[in-house]
Amino acid sequence: MKTLQDFNFKGKKALIRVDFNVPLDENFNVTDATRIEAAKSTIDTILADGGSVILMSHLGRPKGKEDKYSLRHIVEKTSEVLGRNVHFASDCRGDIAAKAARDLKPGEVLLLENLRFYPEEEAGDEGFAKELASLGDIYVNDAFGTAHRAHASTTIIAKFFPNAKCFGTLLAKEIESLERVLNNSVKPVTAVLGGSKVSSKITVIENILDKVDHMIIGGGMTFTFVKALGGKIGDSICEDDKQELALEILRLAKEKNVQIHIPVDVVAADAFSNNANTKIVDVREIPDGWQGLDAGPKSLENFRKVIMESKTILWNGPLGVFEMENFANGTIELGNYIAASTANGAFSLVGGGDSVAAVKQFGLEDKMSYVSTGGGAMLEMLEGQTLPGIAAILS
Repeated sequence: MKTLQDFNFKGKKALIRVDFNVPLDENFNVTDATRIEAAKSTIDTILADGGSVILMSHLGRPKGKEDKYSLRHIVEKTSEVLGRNVHFASDCRGDIAAKAARDLKPGEVLLLENLRFYPEEEAGDEGFAKELASLGDIYVNDAFGTAHRAHASTTIIAKFFPNAKCFGTLLAKEIESLERVLNNSVKPVTAVLGGSKVSSKITVIENILDKVDHMIIGGGMTFTFVKALGGKIGDSICEDDKQELALEILRLAKEKNVQIHIPVDVVAADAFSNNANTKIVDVREIPDGWQGLDAGPKSLENFRKVIMESKTILWNGPLGVFEMENFANGTIELGNYIAASTANGAFSLVGGGDSVAAVKQFGLEDKMSYVSTGGGAMLEMLEGQTLPGIAAILS
């Protein structure tokens, strides 16, 4: 696996695919600069080595050239994060991009305009990739969030750098962290899978059953399992057509000696609202008109014991509707358990949009071993898929 350490960037122009698809408010101010901050290490390393940096990214889903999706809106924030003036090219191809790249001096940073202003980017067009490739000397992929897409700038471009391509610091760390959980883990290994649907996690479950000792199932998925086992779930969310699948997962887990932990009690509400009436009930005895919206105290105590004995922990998905304050306790407590286990020496990897949002919201981000930046890409890796953006660098 080639990384920045395998190259001398002195006098070279590094063409870096970053993921600067950041949220903007109505005045085009960046509201969360996490993704820009995540790329800083790679950029700083190359500049310190005497190179210059050309940044490529997309922003949003533009239909043609739309100013609201222009990357010029993030130049100021990027300059602030990097602590240096960032030049901007108002196009990512053609004479404008070529001149801006040509004029770039060692120690300088150039940000190209939104790649998705051209349909050739998402189409994986080879001509477009070749044009982008002509701007730099070494190609660096540091965009885990788009590594599962075979786009021109994430995958196709790599073929024009047969001996001059590598992973950036962020992407290398993502791969290493996932490898540590999936293939090089210290036992016991626990996977916590939450969220609303079994169907969205089925391939993940199937792929990691051979790699874990414990699996905690929480969130809305719980009720498909509970109903399949004959429990009464009231008005709780449930995928009725996935009950057989839930039973098959339980059978497979038993066969592979994996202990499955499902909530035994829940915080039930008489409406899907933060202001609803609530009560703690047995997960198999939820009354009609009520729905489970968070894990209950007995469940959390069970989960705490498992987490505290674990040496490797993967967390993907919340235990309840944490966006509502009255149903956030389960997710917060789970985060606290994982943080405590991490402090005791366990390796913890958090990934998937909702889990990442939760650890950030509740101030737990710095207490985890690694928090992934790529939702869809991480899920595909957990499913055992080879990501095109990663394969392109390894080939």
